[in-house]
Amino acid sequence: MTETLSKHQRNLSAIIHASTLTKYFIPFGNFLLPLVLWMSNRKEHEFVDYNGKQALNFQMSLLLYSIILGIVSVPFFLGFLPNIFEGGILNVRHFNEFNIFDFHINSDNFSIGRFWPLGVTGLLQAALFVINIVYTILATLRTNEGETFKYPLTIKFIK
Repeated sequence: MTETLSKHQRNLSAIIHASTLTKYFIPFGNFLLPLVLWMSNRKEHEFVDYNGKQALNFQMSLLLYSIILGIVSVPFFLGFLPNIFEGGILNVRHFNEFNIFDFHINSDNFSIGRFWPLGVTGLLQAALFVINIVYTILATLRTNEGETFKYPLTIKFIK
């Protein structure tokens, strides 16, 4: 397939994939820049059309997975918060007595059962971050060589 692709098509496709990393510098850059590049060149080049769809679908899938992980972690976080303010962990109720500041922390309140869901969702968020970086770099390199690249864990929003 490399023989039939021009250098312009390969470079443009690689730029589309690499431009998804701009989300770390520009808000929503992982959607805006690839979308603009893809929309302006999708009718002219089939290879660019395919890679633009792949990059955008992958970014939308990662956003969806990240939102789901955030929603899953919220009940555990909110269930943990009342114990902080009701005197469970930090004994905040003793702050009302201005002459006595009691910073007693009871180790029984720090049970692992409350923290493991937050830890698991945090690790999964970190895994999504690593997956995004690694596969974006792989896609950029492979498309620059003229190969077609398919991201894993991708939902086809754009067909």
